[in-house]
Amino acid sequence: MEEISLRVMTRELCHELFRGWENDPDIYADMDLFKAYQYDETAVNRYFDTKQDPSRVLLAIMKGNAPIGEIQLKQIDWEQKECTLSVHMQNDAVKGRGYGTCAERLAVQYALDVMGMTAVSADTIVKNKRSQHVLEKVGFQYIKEENGFRYYRFQR
Repeated sequence: MEEISLRVMTRELCHELFRGWENDPDIYADMDLFKAYQYDETAVNRYFDTKQDPSRVLLAIMKGNAPIGEIQLKQIDWEQKECTLSVHMQNDAVKGRGYGTCAERLAVQYALDVMGMTAVSADTIVKNKRSQHVLEKVGFQYIKEENGFRYYRFQR
């Protein structure tokens, strides 16, 4: 498998990622909200701009020199040393190949070793079994199911 790495997301990487993006029906609890994704330069710029704040770190999942997904470490609480992990892969061509698992491991390591976090949380909608499997494989512990979501936590 080609090496997976994380890189701080730039505007250019964000555009490259979303040019090949496909929405995943497994992340929609309400399928009435699901629609096929169409690249829109203005929308990607707006998305990138909204992610630039101190409570969030936006990272590109890189396969070689190409972005294949994004990881966000968000809701960062610097005092409690906790944050929440969010992962989205670009499309079906990069799912089910171990790239997300590798990226999640790297993101947890980054949160703990670089950011100084002591705990990382994550959640998935109940039907997203693939994401739940990856979280558990990486070492997240299941906490609870509530309001259509399953909640997980990784603690040092």
